[in-house]
Amino acid sequence: MLCVATQCDDDTIGPSCNDRLDSLSELNDQIQALVNTSECSDAFECRAIAFGSKPCGGPWEYLIYTTSIDTLELQTLVDEYNSIEADYNLNCDSVSDCGFVSPPSGFECSDGQCIPQF
Repeated sequence: MLCVATQCDDDTIGPSCNDRLDSLSELNDQIQALVNTSECSDAFECRAIAFGSKPCGGPWEYLIYTTSIDTLELQTLVDEYNSIEADYNLNCDSVSDCGFVSPPSGFECSDGQCIPQF
């Protein structure tokens, strides 16, 4: 049996598709927990961040959050999530509907929650 060095060297083989999915699940839980702690007192505190990476390009959705949370931590977690999902899409033959998801055009703050306007 002929074996190419890069195919047989465990150091060069990336994470499996299941490993990537496990990482995405863990990151999603962290991200959702952080977003769910955000509260607003006025609409100017509300923000949206592109979340996920569709195989055809663009995000799956926009997460709505407020400046009451650690926004740098959220950005870091979402960037990592989006990167892992893009890698998953590329290496694990992922498919999607290729539909475009629009970000909110504005927000209202009601009972401490940001309500997106489209």
